Amino acid sequence: MNAMARRLGLPALLGPACRHPALALAMIVSRVVAPGSKLSTLAWWGDVTLGADLGVEHAATDEVYAAMDWLEGRQDAIERKLARRHLAPAANPSRMALFDLSSSWLEGSHCPLGARGWSRDGKKGKMQIEYGLLTDPEGRPVAVRVLEGNTADPTAFTEILGVVHEDFQLRKMVMVGDRGMITTARIEALKELDGKYGWITALRAPAIKKLMAQDGPLQLSLFDEQDLAEITSPDFPGERLVACRNPVLAGQRARKREALLAATEKVLAPIAARVAAGRLSGAAAIGAKAGEVIGKYKMAKHFNLTITDDSLTIERKQAQIDDEARLDGIYVIRTPVPAGDLDAADVVTAYKNLKYVETSKPHCCHMHGSLALPSVPSGSVFVKAA
Repeated sequence: MNAMARRLGLPALLGPACRHPALALAMIVSRVVAPGSKLSTLAWWGDVTLGADLGVEHAATDEVYAAMDWLEGRQDAIERKLARRHLAPAANPSRMALFDLSSSWLEGSHCPLGARGWSRDGKKGKMQIEYGLLTDPEGRPVAVRVLEGNTADPTAFTEILGVVHEDFQLRKMVMVGDRGMITTARIEALKELDGKYGWITALRAPAIKKLMAQDGPLQLSLFDEQDLAEITSPDFPGERLVACRNPVLAGQRARKREALLAATEKVLAPIAARVAAGRLSGAAAIGAKAGEVIGKYKMAKHFNLTITDDSLTIERKQAQIDDEARLDGIYVIRTPVPAGDLDAADVVTAYKNLKYVETSKPHCCHMHGSLALPSVPSGSVFVKAA
């Protein structure tokens, strides 16, 4: 791995040959080969050739932490070098980069960035930090920002946008991101940046439903012969709307909804049986018991419960379910990018490329209160620089 690091030019990125860069390089290689705590890494250096090769086999703990502080001071310079290497036109003719956001949970009370936020790790009661990573199209890291644990996706997007726009001087770009990352407010901010920033993102379900209402521009008949259609709407002036239907996704969502509806009926059935047998009575008591379980699968909105002192009737809101099912597999992508630059199929491809970021999403590692940050986090903004 040391030889590979040198082939990749990593030592030159870190800085002139001296003690701190050697320690930083040793820690980077160790993180890839044998990730662990700082103490275990120090011990490992003495058992392998890496320590002798870099002259760090007898390094002290304080030296390692001092090297990390030194490396932090070099961050901006290293990122600018990486941007020139991986995002410049010669190396990256497509002018594309990826931005992703993830989080790592931690324990303790002295991390200045630690906060409770939306946990991607499923650790709702834990403090966490968030970190966003900018990479080239193949996932090679270019820049990283560590943020407070309650930072929203759009806020992280704004921060990395400042890095791309100001630090890297990429002035004309198309930012492609999911609906949670590129919000209406972020779009307005993009419009103010030199007037040369475009975007590609998707509409949320209520906006899609509005397009489908009555004689709206989005009708299911558009997908009779193909699964892609370009439409316009006065609600999105100056923008193109590319409507897509994914039959596979539609089938998956229909099956999932039916399974959740059936599961909800199953947990309600014993309560209805108790009421029918006279073992549970009183509208208040029946309602309380039903209320404890009806929301278990988040399907309460699709049921009508009729409760009296001695009866419980459970009925699906079938018209409402059918209305929701009309949206299955349908998504609408919005962009101001002219068709001469990107046709409808290219717009869809650019948005779908976000899935490659998500599938490469690593797992965060928690080790006795210390954070082991992965090399490529999750989240999802795809950036195309023109």
